[in-house]
Amino acid sequence: MRYNGIGATNEHARTIIDSYRRLTGQPLLDVPVTTENAFERLFGSPCVVLSHGTEADPVLNFGNRAALELWEMDWETFTGTPSKLTAEPMERDQRAAFLKAVHEKGFVDDYTGVRISSNGRRFYILKATVWNLTDANGAHVGQAAAFREHRYL
Repeated sequence: MRYNGIGATNEHARTIIDSYRRLTGQPLLDVPVTTENAFERLFGSPCVVLSHGTEADPVLNFGNRAALELWEMDWETFTGTPSKLTAEPMERDQRAAFLKAVHEKGFVDDYTGVRISSNGRRFYILKATVWNLTDANGAHVGQAAAFREHRYL
């Protein structure tokens, strides 16, 4: 599998990990992370982790192995997908309002919502944390989500 783009860098992985710790006060991963292994550790985590950028219609720019499997996509497809397409059309307005609340508050935990894979398989994400991503200079660069539980519908 080929990895390219912002999501495939240790720097972006560190942004996801560091933003989570800064906002929640907790570590995102249960394993030690260094600057050199951040992407590898985040990509291999059993916890589903994904992120999108700040475009007008945000595009996914990272999904770890667990996210790729759940949404039934390869890296290239996943990281080129508008993030709104991870939810069914009827769920998108609710999702947009939720993401606005995250932007204003910094993070929200214990989120549950319905999502859909690329092959139409519907599932609940349970107890998700969604947070804002900020780079080393404090600039807003996107949002990320992580969750350990899901249930197929």
